Amino acid sequence: MPTVIVISGPPATGKTAIAQQLAARLRLPLLSRDRIKEPLFDTLGWDDRERSKTLGAAAAAVLFALLTDTLAAGADCITESNFRAGHATSDFRQLLTATGARAIQIQCVTDGPTLLARFAARSASPDRHPGHRDEHNLAEFHDELMAGRYEPLDLPGPVITADTTDFDALDLAALTAQLTDLLHHTP
Repeated sequence: MPTVIVISGPPATGKTAIAQQLAARLRLPLLSRDRIKEPLFDTLGWDDRERSKTLGAAAAAVLFALLTDTLAAGADCITESNFRAGHATSDFRQLLTATGARAIQIQCVTDGPTLLARFAARSASPDRHPGHRDEHNLAEFHDELMAGRYEPLDLPGPVITADTTDFDALDLAALTAQLTDLLHHTP
């Protein structure tokens, strides 16, 4: 039974950094919405927040098509994005049903004021793709950033909480070992 490791949480919780490290440690493919969205910005252009949202929806559709193909082929994989329970649960349920896969969730959480400051710093960074228009959406994300967490998706399977307030305190070796055990455990 293939497994999808779903890494989620509010923007700037470190999902991408954790996903990249876990993918390397576990030797699994990583499928990320922003990894799809940013080339769309580069080829189709961007000009405002609405365009970013439109390309984000297109990137999500492509992401789920790639997840379906990967899991249907029997391969485990990792995916990361700011998956919200109210929006993404039904998509993941359909994915699991269509592919016979199972899910392991990692919910990234961060202290609210720390997350707000991290988001603001990221939006000013030259490393962040300008198509995200983060400098224009701080007010849009303020409340969810201050909450510091999302509710997990309503899916069967384990949910692991990763507190990313202090990245140096996050034990990636222990998380990798926990995931390795879960990947090799047949439910």
